[in-house]
Amino acid sequence: MNFTNKVVWITGASSGIGKALALELANRNAKLILSSRKEAELALVKKQCKNTDDVKIVVLDLQYFTNLEAKVVEALKAFGKIDILVNNGGISQRSLIKDTSIAVDKKIMDINYLGTIALTKAILPHFIKNKSGHIVATTSIVGKIGTPLRSTYAASKHALHGFFDSLRAEHYKDNIAVTLVCPGFVNTNISINALTGDGSAQQKMDTATKNGIQPERFAKLMAIAILKKKEEVYIAGAKEKLGVYVKRFFPKLFSIMIRKLSVT
Repeated sequence: MNFTNKVVWITGASSGIGKALALELANRNAKLILSSRKEAELALVKKQCKNTDDVKIVVLDLQYFTNLEAKVVEALKAFGKIDILVNNGGISQRSLIKDTSIAVDKKIMDINYLGTIALTKAILPHFIKNKSGHIVATTSIVGKIGTPLRSTYAASKHALHGFFDSLRAEHYKDNIAVTLVCPGFVNTNISINALTGDGSAQQKMDTATKNGIQPERFAKLMAIAILKKKEEVYIAGAKEKLGVYVKRFFPKLFSIMIRKLSVT
């Protein structure tokens, strides 16, 4: 099993995990479709790929999820098919519930949840017709647990788990695989770009994020999980993984632990 001649469409591919995954899969001889809002940055990622002829760019903004059917048509024209969709695009949050406007809550849900499922629904007929396909979603450890300052971000990632677990069950007979990848802290710009309560970017790096897994290492582990068609995988440090299991088996203890985290 390998990625040779597999067509992989990656959203959020202009930086961070998406960029690292694109470079990793290019080295594994995949054909790539790269998407994000930032065409110039996508072009830079393409230049770094092993074979630029096997890389196409489709610019899209997940926040405007009502026109994504047209983006699927555009993406399919690139190589005539798509084997794997990696739903990696999204935005994070750093704000208390009481300080977060409902407009910010809506924007996060529009991008992280509705944009992702709209793109998935738009490509689903292609996978059903071919009786083959693989949908990957980058969720988060906070898609399994909720932590301070990330209320709506956590909610959006929890929602993805519910949606994709249902999709996996509904389309098992269509030979459509679903992989949920749950990152812990990864050293990317996610905290710098995270929305605060008024919708502005935080514009600073969290210490935990700075000390997180390097994106290149993360991408290698993510590629392995995709190849193995894992249903759910946690790519995180020991403490983040521990939190998932404490929440599952010792929920009261988890509540005590989580409220001790800094909320300032």
